[in-house]
Parts: sequence; structure tokens; C-alpha cells
Amino acid sequence: MKLEGIHHVTAITGDAPRNVDFYARLLGLRLVKKTVNQDDPTVYHLFYADEEGSPGSDITFFEYPGAQRGRAGAGMVHTVAFRVASGEALDFWERRLAEEGVATDRGDDALGFDDPEGIRLELRIATTADAPLVADHPEIPAEVALQGFDGVRAYSADPERSRGLLESVLGFTPAAAAAWDVRGDTRGGLFTYDVPPAERGIGGAGTVHHVAFATQIADQETWQQVVTRAGMQATPIVDRFWFRSVYFREPSGVLFELATLGPGFAVDEDPEHLGEKLILPPAFEHLRARIEPVLTPIENPRTAWVR
Repeated sequence: MKLEGIHHVTAITGDAPRNVDFYARLLGLRLVKKTVNQDDPTVYHLFYADEEGSPGSDITFFEYPGAQRGRAGAGMVHTVAFRVASGEALDFWERRLAEEGVATDRGDDALGFDDPEGIRLELRIATTADAPLVADHPEIPAEVALQGFDGVRAYSADPERSRGLLESVLGFTPAAAAAWDVRGDTRGGLFTYDVPPAERGIGGAGTVHHVAFATQIADQETWQQVVTRAGMQATPIVDRFWFRSVYFREPSGVLFELATLGPGFAVDEDPEHLGEKLILPPAFEHLRARIEPVLTPIENPRTAWVR
């Protein structure tokens, strides 16, 4: 069995309208599913991805309205990196972000910046043959658009605690002293540890909740057994309707999810209209009348396009 790179990254926002504006309008991702947190259906779960909602491109957010700003620390992901195609793409994003007042820092092959609530993002020139996962956007040419995840960086005070699990159990391949390639037959991505700051991490707006890695549907039950036998306190398989998930904290404290490559976001919406209305999994549909009034009104910028 192989993990097919990063499936999705889930973070927390305290301001859904601003979050939608930043990720869907400014960064050009497609809002592919507007739904609720299945563990707390009074709050949004928003999914942004490529045009098809493909695993490998999907950054998601729980909205807790007015949540205080958090701070990444040991055992937390602190940076999410997306791929772009070229230096010309970095030029485009440096200009576009500057026009919106977003501060950036430019390296030879990457551009770094923070989202409105402090999540660190990077755009890196792709050095892989993986298929680009691109969303359509009227202001962003396809050749400079975001192409899916390149990797995530987390804090760990002792990465060696996690090495055995990452390499011997999950099949991560060493790429550097504290970095690994997570690569399957069709896709891969990087997972890296950095030295944590002195301050303790605090969950809240602008922090990453968990990172998910992609599994084949047929392998999910075996993966649950494998990580449990390795001593992880893994959850049973949880049916999220659009995919099935297993959760556990790896030895450095980062919350991992193993999520299946399907069924996908088009099982209950027309692919042409993903993310345009509130979609509830069948188990939550009977709660719609109670849920809809408490959710923050948001507008999908895609609905304003002239096509």
C-alpha cells in the first residue's frame, strides 16, 4: 500500500466571508463544497480546491465566528505550500498579492506570505511530473494558477520520535534530515519538521487543525489496522460521505488523517455547480432548518462571473 501524497489540509477561520474572498477570489481556488463540520454541525466546513475538487489540491476550513487568533507551536503544521509552474508564475503572484496589500517574501523558487489570519502559505515552483490541479478563474491564467499541494511544514522538538512511524509504517521516503516525500503511484508531496518556537502552540483562527494523506478506498481498513498495530490510538473508519477517514496523532503530536480518494464531491452535486449552495450529508439533512439560520452568510465570488 502507498499513500498518494497529501489529500487535504484543514484549518480554522474566525471569518468565513473574508476566508472565501481570500482563497476563492484572490488565490483563485474553487469553493467546491459548502457544508458543515460533521463533529459540530453548527459551523461551516468550507472546501477549496481545483476545478474538479481533486484530492491533492484541497484546503478546507472550519469557521468558528469571531474565534481568537491561534499560534502554531510544537505538534502543529505551520506552513502550507502550493505548487506553481514557473518563475513567471511567482512574478504574477508577487504583483497580484501586492495589489491587495499582502506582504510577500521572494526566494529563488518560492514566494511566501500569510493569509488574513496568519496561516503561512508558500508558492513553490513545481519540480514534479504530477498532474497540475488547477481551478478556472477569470483573472488568473491557467499557466500561473496554483497547481495543488507541494507539501506542509510542521513543528517538532524531536523529529526522531516520528521517524519510525513515518518511514516503517506509513512509507514516507526520507528527502532530507527532517523531511520526507509522501509518494504513491500517481501523486506525492513533502512533509517536513522544523524546530518549534519557544511559545506553546494555541489552536484558534489562523492555525492548521490537521493534515490528511490520501489512501485508496480498498486499502482504508488495512491502513486503520496497520496504524493501530503500530501503537497509534487511531479512530475507527469515519464515513464523511465524500471520503472515509481515520485519525490519529503521530508521535510529534501532529494530527494526521488518512482519507480515501473518493467517492468525491460530485456524488451529490452537479460538477458544474459545486460549492454554490449549502450541502449537508444525508445523516445531517434533517437538521437543515436548525443549521442554516446560524451559519454566517457568505457569497461565492464565482457566482458573479460572466461566463
